[in-house]
Amino acid sequence: MAGHFEPRSGGGAAVALDEVEISILRSLAVQLLELVGPGDESGDAADDLLASVFRDGPSEPPADPVLARLFPDAYGGPDRVPDDDVRAASAEFRRYTENDLRARKREDALALIRSLDALDPEPETGAVLRLTPEECRRWLGGLNDLRLAIGTRLEVTDEDDGGELLRLPESDPRKPMVLAYLWLGGLQETLVESLMS
Repeated sequence: MAGHFEPRSGGGAAVALDEVEISILRSLAVQLLELVGPGDESGDAADDLLASVFRDGPSEPPADPVLARLFPDAYGGPDRVPDDDVRAASAEFRRYTENDLRARKREDALALIRSLDALDPEPETGAVLRLTPEECRRWLGGLNDLRLAIGTRLEVTDEDDGGELLRLPESDPRKPMVLAYLWLGGLQETLVESLMS
């Protein structure tokens, strides 16, 4: 089980993590949470639900490339589609969907942090993270967002197979992020496989 998820009887998945892995995952999730930004914590829950339906989000794409990747433009975006009607439709779509998408990404990152904080790792052996099916769904979302964020910073494209990044010299400052990117990919892949078995 070390280093990869395995299915749990009755649903969900489990993975053994050492203290360093727990620390790295938690740190990355906290950074993602900070990047996505705070939620609106004001008001009564019933009022919040009603207000969230009518609260407009941003209509312009984020300037930060990572945020632009996490919150992509609908219909190809203004740089790819010169048509004013398509740009207007994309802005309208973003205005009504981005707040909900941000909230879901915050919830996924918080789910990672909370489940990692609940672990009590032993110095020599680490701990086993056991996830319910619902927690697995949150973890899949969180792992995906982390990989998208790191991949964007590393300028990974759909055509990259990771081989070029693996050949970076140890002295390259991107090397730790490359290793984290590939490790997160392995966790994500084995979590999907665990849920499908």
